[in-house]
Amino acid sequence: MSGTQKIAVFQQNNSGEKKIQGIKKYGKGLISIEIISIDSPLPSLIENARSYLPSLIQADLVIDFLKHPDISLDLALLCREKDIPVIASGKRSVIDGVITPPT
Repeated sequence: MSGTQKIAVFQQNNSGEKKIQGIKKYGKGLISIEIISIDSPLPSLIENARSYLPSLIQADLVIDFLKHPDISLDLALLCREKDIPVIASGKRSVIDGVITPPT
């Protein structure tokens, strides 16, 4: 797929499935999508949240549907380091590069 936009979607317990289906339906031929799912039970506080994230993210855009705030924060920081914009709908973030539209 030459010339397609690469989107990485991070979700927890299928939290982004409806949006993912829409991206697949309306972005067909335009968007290459990678889905990273975290489905295991998580403690309320995670000290090393990056251990739940891939070490390499190759995407033009990341969409964050994660529910755990520690993992979501570390994802935003990792993407900022790699200069990848993040859309984290409905979340509050003051990290540069994170767009937080209302839900």
